[in-house]
Amino acid sequence: MTTYNRRRDIDRIRMEYLEMPDLRLSARQVRRMWTLDTELCDELLATLVREGFLRRAADGTFLRSSDGRPKPPSAPPPSAPLL
Repeated sequence: MTTYNRRRDIDRIRMEYLEMPDLRLSARQVRRMWTLDTELCDELLATLVREGFLRRAADGTFLRSSDGRPKPPSAPPPSAPLL
């Protein structure tokens, strides 16, 4: 019995975008390049967008939006001064 490894597919996509910083692919091209079905491809791309690694351009293509390093947690907003 084979167990599907979602993180492996996310990492494969991430590595290609890291190796080719100007890579710009449609969802259809991503499906073909990594032999993914539509539902899984959409889930993986959504994860990479949510993580801030990819962004979706106005023309629908996906391109890298970061240098590949995890984003540090954002600092909480400063407290309002006490009067």
